[in-house]
Amino acid sequence: MAAVTRLAKRASPFSSIARRCFSSKVNSHAPPREDPKNSHVRWVFLGCPGVGKGTYASRLSNLLGVPHIATGDLVREELTSSGPLSSQLSEIVKQGQLVSDEIIISLLSKKLVSGDAKGEQGFILDGFPRTIKQAEILEGVTDIDLVINLRLREDVLLEKCLGRRICNQCGGNFNVASINIKAENGNPGIIMAPLLPPRDCMSKLITRSDDTEAVVKERLRIYNEMTQPVEEFYRSRGKLLEFNLPGGIPESWPKLLQALNLDDYEDKRSAAA
Repeated sequence: MAAVTRLAKRASPFSSIARRCFSSKVNSHAPPREDPKNSHVRWVFLGCPGVGKGTYASRLSNLLGVPHIATGDLVREELTSSGPLSSQLSEIVKQGQLVSDEIIISLLSKKLVSGDAKGEQGFILDGFPRTIKQAEILEGVTDIDLVINLRLREDVLLEKCLGRRICNQCGGNFNVASINIKAENGNPGIIMAPLLPPRDCMSKLITRSDDTEAVVKERLRIYNEMTQPVEEFYRSRGKLLEFNLPGGIPESWPKLLQALNLDDYEDKRSAAA
């Protein structure tokens, strides 16, 4: 714990900015039904790599009018920069390892400072915390209202990850995997249509360097070993919402809104889609 305290003190921008930015209270068991633009929620998305945390966190960010902070995006932004962490991060990502707490806190601190300057309030965190240490650090600076744990079968996760593509011109994220798994042995079937790019992007698609079968399987192994205890951390505090994805976005998005008591926002739902 001493190490955690020292880390939190070194990352002073994280502590001070988080306390100023995230001061409003939200019921952790029932998301508010007020105007979404007035909802300064403090939510976290958990789930295996490739499960869709970024997709659903982004949609809820648009719906509720709060920032979506994806630590994966922060890492990729640093990778493409000439910053001091770029080469170190490149080696970590190629090996499929988790980025250290110190690096994540440093990147998140920088993001919070930027958001504070823009007057942002509330957040939806995607990809953080991944370890008990990170969860303890986060708990020390702000109260998390709700933790949404997205769940999906591992064989489907693997197909999804291997199908991910990025347009090297516009930066859009797409997925060429067409998943159709029949129900068997008591497990429900899952159908996920590909998320194809517009015609202009089709010839410009590239695969992320870390989206190989070996690296994806290693990421899943590390997640199961290190990150699942975080689920119990929040479950014991009564803040964990387990959500089993029933299929692709058309099937899952309405049911997720229902689970979050947001299904009556019909017009906002259309805007987020």
